[in-house]
Amino acid sequence: MEVLPNIPPEEKDRIVGPLELDADLVEDISALIDADERGMVLNILADLHPADVASITTHLSKDEAQKVLEWLPIETAAELLAELEDDFRSELVNSFSQERLTAMIDELDTDDAADILANLPSEVAERILPELEDSDDVKELLSYEEDTAGGLMAAEFIAVGIDFTVADATEEVRLHADKVQDIFVLFVIDENEQLVGTVNMKRLLLSPAKARIKDIMKSEVVSVTTDVDQEEVARIMERYDLVTLPVIDFEGCLVGRITIDDIVDVIREEAEEDIQRMSGVAGGEEHTDSVLQIVRGRLPWLLAGLFGATLAAVVILFFHESLATAAILAGFIPIVMATAGNAGIQSSAIAVQGLASGDIWATDFKKRLAKEVYVAIVNGMAVATFLGIAIIIYGQFSSVENPLQLAYTAALALLFVIILATTVGATIPLLLDKLGIDPALATGPFITTSNDILGILIFFLLANLLYL
Repeated sequence: MEVLPNIPPEEKDRIVGPLELDADLVEDISALIDADERGMVLNILADLHPADVASITTHLSKDEAQKVLEWLPIETAAELLAELEDDFRSELVNSFSQERLTAMIDELDTDDAADILANLPSEVAERILPELEDSDDVKELLSYEEDTAGGLMAAEFIAVGIDFTVADATEEVRLHADKVQDIFVLFVIDENEQLVGTVNMKRLLLSPAKARIKDIMKSEVVSVTTDVDQEEVARIMERYDLVTLPVIDFEGCLVGRITIDDIVDVIREEAEEDIQRMSGVAGGEEHTDSVLQIVRGRLPWLLAGLFGATLAAVVILFFHESLATAAILAGFIPIVMATAGNAGIQSSAIAVQGLASGDIWATDFKKRLAKEVYVAIVNGMAVATFLGIAIIIYGQFSSVENPLQLAYTAALALLFVIILATTVGATIPLLLDKLGIDPALATGPFITTSNDILGILIFFLLANLLYL
């Protein structure tokens, strides 16, 4: 752990770390807003990062959050808008005048401005768009799908000609420094505006002023076209350790750039969406969503689960005569259902994770399936042996008929159930990915329910064949 040197007391106040956000701070700000203490609220928020202000704002009521946005200076309010979740932000901005909303959006980078306009009512967005300073760039960004490289990119970047000198390129940086934030690299273009190379800032600063850009540039450039999916963009930036990624059109011309902060948001959103889908929630639920929005995201999955559970009940009812003959079989129903569900979730979760990270390809189908089957056989034999021994021991102290026969019947059924559930769990995500469907849909209620039905069916078929 690094220890700070002796720092004068007056300097320590200038060292700022992450803010400790808690309910007490939100309550204090809420009380000040209710008391119309604008100055005190602004004093509290003045030195905070926009992300911290956004976190506080989302814990306020809608009216209080709107007041905060009204009180803040235009530039600060714009930064706050960029940090808020889409749905919550859309609710807030509806109360602002067109002039103030336009002024706030005008302060943002083109990609953030496009994101906000995309979530506004179309008639409002159409009135604001022509008033923006970068209206042409924002309009172009709005033409791309939201979850593609074109929808992610910003139109602000610094491009220099291949025949520029280092001095020319440095002057170009100075001219655009106010407009382009976080300048990591300069993009090099030819006379047709096609991307031909990059120069990082360190190389630029260490090169002689008269050196030619074409002599110091890196010509092997990783880039993406505007139609590439955002998940693939994230994988590319992670694989090649990039902090900025150029975006080109289908003619190879440079049209924008994607920075690492945008990709961090994508990774978080995709991870949250996959986790929600694995839990039986339509991806995209936010804590700021209304009750109706949350119900719409969850209810269909609950109904699908109910339908699947009903089918499992139908299978059990079909074997009611078997249960009447040997009531002890009923005790194995929760064991089979739970084990089948767990085995399926384990294999499907690993498959979905591997597909999302790019470590598993759809072409790995046979290899992946073979490995999962081997794992299922080993795990199944271990669990089945444990269950069989437990039944034999239980049979010594109870009136169970033919405990040995019941033991190998239940153990064999459990082995088959685990193999089948693991195979289904590993196969479905790969098939969905091959069909262009989000593999995360294969997890959660879908896998659990399907494996419950198949597990119960296998168990009763074997019980009828070997025990009854």
